[in-house]
Amino acid sequence: KMTTFIDQIKGKIIKKLKPEKVLVIDNSNLHTKHKSFDPTKYHIKLIIKSEKLKKMTKINAHKEIFSILDYEIKNNIHALEIEIR
Repeated sequence: KMTTFIDQIKGKIIKKLKPEKVLVIDNSNLHTKHKSFDPTKYHIKLIIKSEKLKKMTKINAHKEIFSILDYEIKNNIHALEIEIR
């Protein structure tokens, strides 16, 4: 089975953060009308339930996620929305 990009992101986050729950939503289809829309890039929404992240400041929690997804952000992700619960 071919792993989707969404599965890859989810796998990386689970491996590195061990969150209680993680949901990765591909919202790319909502942005097709944007002038800067690039069909090769993703608009991702992350919903992460993580006690570890909740204990951090929002900025540090986001930095943690950005460092985990560094390659994907540079290459495949146009927008990343993060919700920590």
